[in-house]
Amino acid sequence: MHSVLFHPDHRLWLLRGPTSAYAIRLAEDDSVRNVHWGAVLTLDQAVTLAERVSPAASSFEAVAGVDELAVEGGARFGPPSLVVRFADGTRGVQWRYEGHDVDGGHLRIHLRDRHYPLHVTLNYRVHGDSDVIERWTNIENRDDQAPVTVLRCDSAAWAAPHRTHYRMSHLVGGWNSEFQVRRTDVPVAETVLTSRRGMTSHHANPWLAVDDGTAGEDHGEVWSTALAWSGSWRITLHRDPVGRTTWTGGFGHEGLTWSLAPGEALETPVFAGLYTPDGFGAASRAWHGHVRGQVLSHPDETRPVLYNSWEATGFDVDEAGQMALAARAASLGVELFVMDDGWFGARSSERAGLGDWEPNPARFPSGLGPLAAEVRRLGMRFGIWVEPEMVNPDSDLYRAHPDWVLHMANRDRTEMRHQLVLNLARQDTAEWTHAWLDRLVADHDIDFLKWDANRPFTEAGWPGSGDPERLWIDQTRAVYRIMDRLRADHPGLRIEACSGGGGRADLGILARTDQVWVSDNTDPVDRIGIQHGFSQLYPAQVMSAWVTDSPNPATARLTPLRFRFHVAMAGVPGIGGDLTTWTEEELKESAELVAAYKRIRPVVQHGAQHRLRGDGTLTGVEYVRDDDHVVLAWCPTRAFGHAPAPLRLAAVRPEAVYRDLDTGATYPGAVLLQSGLPLCLPRGDHASTLVRLRRVH
Repeated sequence: MHSVLFHPDHRLWLLRGPTSAYAIRLAEDDSVRNVHWGAVLTLDQAVTLAERVSPAASSFEAVAGVDELAVEGGARFGPPSLVVRFADGTRGVQWRYEGHDVDGGHLRIHLRDRHYPLHVTLNYRVHGDSDVIERWTNIENRDDQAPVTVLRCDSAAWAAPHRTHYRMSHLVGGWNSEFQVRRTDVPVAETVLTSRRGMTSHHANPWLAVDDGTAGEDHGEVWSTALAWSGSWRITLHRDPVGRTTWTGGFGHEGLTWSLAPGEALETPVFAGLYTPDGFGAASRAWHGHVRGQVLSHPDETRPVLYNSWEATGFDVDEAGQMALAARAASLGVELFVMDDGWFGARSSERAGLGDWEPNPARFPSGLGPLAAEVRRLGMRFGIWVEPEMVNPDSDLYRAHPDWVLHMANRDRTEMRHQLVLNLARQDTAEWTHAWLDRLVADHDIDFLKWDANRPFTEAGWPGSGDPERLWIDQTRAVYRIMDRLRADHPGLRIEACSGGGGRADLGILARTDQVWVSDNTDPVDRIGIQHGFSQLYPAQVMSAWVTDSPNPATARLTPLRFRFHVAMAGVPGIGGDLTTWTEEELKESAELVAAYKRIRPVVQHGAQHRLRGDGTLTGVEYVRDDDHVVLAWCPTRAFGHAPAPLRLAAVRPEAVYRDLDTGATYPGAVLLQSGLPLCLPRGDHASTLVRLRRVH
């Protein structure tokens, strides 16, 4: 089946996925308009669709249909996707169609302005096994003399079909409270979701879903989109007074302008979209499949159980202490030992040393070699924490190169966490950064980098640059290039994306990393909600989750070790507590729980995830891979005399029978679907359980 079809008589394109279709056509003015995003259609059916025009047409209201890339110009009054100003002061674009080409599932529609040599290509890419549509835009100034000022250049605009009601779902939060799902009516207004921080941010994530207000986890139409960008971004959702709901998104934020020099081109990041008729759960599973199939570099690998030293040592890092922690970690079945902050320069606190990436000679008198060798002798891989994009003013690097940071003339340099941001848009700064990372990885055969970024941009300028605000784009792309070069030169290297927790989680960073540190908050009760939001877009195999000490360092909440492990097992668990203080009983139980996770890991990391909700505070997840099902259930609190009812599963077959691999009990699938799985939960608060089921043939 061809995934991209064209009808020349109607100037209409149809993009088809396994269960959905997307149709666009050229209008009389050569603008590209959306006519369908929903259930599967044939090409003949698609040509019968009429463009959506406003029923409130008047001399004050546009009658045009829904643009695929809205511009200034003509009777368009909604949020534009592309805003340019030419050298003579003219703004806006008038389109002329220049043809199209198709390469497999990649459609390119070529446009230009009718009066100026500005060329734009709208890109669409579909994959045969997915309903996700990837979209992005190329813009090129072919004038040989005059620049073009770009005030906004989004990747794509999307439109929901006409419905009587609209609801939006998005993710909000802050440090230690990332990925909180919010569902609310779409107001008759423009709603802007954005990060102005130079990072994806803890406070919003570039994912947006729209439904008609009736969709649930397993039913209802959902239209969702995700932007693959790790810097500042903006998505503008617009519902007009007569009900048309559209949104446009891309990199940058309001107030920025970029200059497109003669002959220069700019390519936007991918803004991908997905339609599903089967609810938020089906949408998540489709996104998870897209991440595995089209984003991750190593989707078939099994992520290891790691130990991280941060909560055990803080900045008090030395060779003997790390070796002692490594020995205990290895005894628990840990596969990757990661030394965190404090190993380099004068880094005895967050105030100094960042940027001086040589092992502290007092703490590591023979360098990192002995520790790396001991970690490998214990049967583990060796990883290390780095923060390549930042510098302390109290460092040799800053004293030598104060001009290497983002700054503006005649403005104070704001410190956050006693740090400034290195200007990686500068070639010399970027080359120096790549060089020390390359040397660190090569000299010690590093297996894993925990790549952190602990502050947003401030005074994001570059004195002397002819186009200083381009660094909002170029900084992020420089990070991408450094990561890409490291991975190409060191194929065994794996990277975890971190930004003070979940401040950098998006499809752009996942294209060059392997997992994401979701939050600095490791409290298992809080993590249930954080992980629920994270799973709306991202699969379990990229979700790093630690088991740490009790009381929890962030919340002081006391929770059982079993509960902490069961919450972390929903993703890629690590251990981050101070193992030197854990009792023999805790160490023994931890080893048993690590072994239990390794038994379920293939299903959790590579299976399909179904979110479950029981009565009261009982929630859970069900992972399915072939005939194997893994159920993790958590009940943080419950009233006396109110034990949770059995938990209804979502992915078993009603005609099949399933055996509990640990107890031998069998259950008809129809009973698991309708009445639920009986759970053996401990008494009291913070109760949890793990159940392994296998279909009986």
